[in-house]
Amino acid sequence: QRQLVESGGGLVQSGGSLRLSCAASGFTFTNYAVSWYRQAPGKERELVATSPTSRGSTIYADSVKGRFTIARDDAKSTVYLQMNNLKPEDTAIYYCNAKSWVSNYWGQGTQVTASS
Repeated sequence: QRQLVESGGGLVQSGGSLRLSCAASGFTFTNYAVSWYRQAPGKERELVATSPTSRGSTIYADSVKGRFTIARDDAKSTVYLQMNNLKPEDTAIYYCNAKSWVSNYWGQGTQVTASS
């Protein structure tokens, strides 16, 4: 079964940190670009960060540059999102995504809440 399972969300005070994890199974992880998206209430889902396959540079949304870091561990088929200096506007459901030329998978999402 092909799936992505996120973990690590929670409630944190403004300025705090969280680390999200996304474990993949059922497909060849190294063939996929992996990304984190988020969706706040009443807003569209937006790209937060992307880690391509071994060739290519990471991409970040302007709103998280310098605060968030995406990292992939191909040996563990896992992608992480380290989030520092969290702000109330970072509050959203965070989704993991794995995409190749022929397939596109989503996780179930994990809630992140940064209180002011």
